[in-house]
Amino acid sequence: MNLSRLDAVIFLFIFSFIMGWTIWEGLKNSKDALAKEVEVELKENKTPLSKSYFMLIGGLVVLILSSRLLVYGAVGIAQALGVSDIMVGLTVVAVGTLPELASSVIAARKGEPDIALGNVLGSNLFNTLAVVGISGVIHPIAIEKEIFYRDIGVMTILTLSLFLFGYGFKKQGKISRVEGGLLLTSYVAYTIYLISTVSR
Repeated sequence: MNLSRLDAVIFLFIFSFIMGWTIWEGLKNSKDALAKEVEVELKENKTPLSKSYFMLIGGLVVLILSSRLLVYGAVGIAQALGVSDIMVGLTVVAVGTLPELASSVIAARKGEPDIALGNVLGSNLFNTLAVVGISGVIHPIAIEKEIFYRDIGVMTILTLSLFLFGYGFKKQGKISRVEGGLLLTSYVAYTIYLISTVSR
């Protein structure tokens, strides 16, 4: 199986459409809870423009450097242990999403679960459509059958289960602790399975 450049372009087109639609919806409903909170935060904590530029550029530099270190370290581990790159990407590199976990936990504790859920869905959409799309445009991607049926299959099932937990069991707009625990247990079981197959 291969992801051709045409497939990658389609991915990027879908991503652009979703982003455009999201921005349009945001402008149409500019007074949602998050927008109001941002307005209050900006009024209470005014940051000089020069400091904002410095924080933005500094954050981007740290993000780029740390991501490169993460990739180099993951590749080094893969080569030392004789583990495939995809396995390291599904386990070690996935730890790079810890900042997303931290922001989601903080949002949930502050009673803003929409931010946590939006963070997860937005990240998945960006990685699936934009990251894979850009990579595919640069060079076509070969997809092993095992990755397609096992890893993409698991991701699809868990994504659908997230939708069902939120809207399919007469608890519209709410994911209970039990359901969240089931999702977390599923991820832990999946990771253990990956590790156990590597050790064989």
